[in-house]
Amino acid sequence: MVQRVSATRAFARIAPHVVPVLDRAVHRLTRGKVLLSARMLPGLVLTVPGARTGRPRTTPLACMPEGKVEGAWILVGSNFGRTGHPAWTANLLARPDEAVVNWRGRDIPVRATLLEGEERARVWEAALVFWPPYAAYQRRLEREIRLFRLERR
Repeated sequence: MVQRVSATRAFARIAPHVVPVLDRAVHRLTRGKVLLSARMLPGLVLTVPGARTGRPRTTPLACMPEGKVEGAWILVGSNFGRTGHPAWTANLLARPDEAVVNWRGRDIPVRATLLEGEERARVWEAALVFWPPYAAYQRRLEREIRLFRLERR
């Protein structure tokens, strides 16, 4: 049921204004130990300097952990199925070696790689198994949803 609701246009209009605000507040109050949205999907908090300003930008995001060792994550720039790329994706493109994730209360410096070609296609298929609503998001969009791999530096 949660997946069905999250694939709707109404969710895409409302969630971007509610979910990140709640996640930031709870994350701050619990000193990085809890993300509300992580009750549905694994989540992390990404901090990366802004592409234009260079000021730190912090965004709670769903993620797909990759591999058996905690140290690699896939981020899907779905923007809840809205038309534009999320701002954090531009920040990662501009400053891929300056990102830090907060994962389960620990800050971890990471390097971001935009996935393309066959590798992107393979990871996209895994992401659709992981969270099927991504397919509904992509159908609504003319842009290709960006996928990033974050790995420990």
